[in-house]
Amino acid sequence: MAKTIMVVDDSASLRQVVNIALTGAGYKIIEACDGKDALGKLNGEKINLIISDVNMPNMDGITFVKELKKLANYKFTPVIMLTTESQEGKKAEGQAAGAKAWVVKPFQPAQMLAAVSKLCAA
Repeated sequence: MAKTIMVVDDSASLRQVVNIALTGAGYKIIEACDGKDALGKLNGEKINLIISDVNMPNMDGITFVKELKKLANYKFTPVIMLTTESQEGKKAEGQAAGAKAWVVKPFQPAQMLAAVSKLCAA
C-alpha cells in the first residue's frame, strides 16, 4: 500500500512539483494550501510524512507543526520543512516545534526524495 504524504504550501506550482516527484516515486499525496487547511484535512487517516512550507498566510508552518504535535494521531508524524528560510534561528524554531528535516528552496527533486525515503522508511 502506498505511503501517504501531505504537502502544505501556499504556492500551487510548488505543490505540483512536489506532487509530481512523489507520485512518480509511488507515494499518495494530500495537498493543503496553508496550516489551517492542512489541519482541516487531518481526519484520522494515517499520514506517513508531512512536507510543509514555513511562510504561509492564515497559519504558518511552525505554528502548524506545533498544532499537529498536539493531536494524538499525528504526534509522531515526521515533518520536513520546505522553505526559502535558511537562518539558523528559524531552523531551531522548526526543530523545537517538531520538524525532523529542513530543505531549502529551490531544491532538487532527488534531494527531496532522499529525505522523504529516509523519513518514510519507519
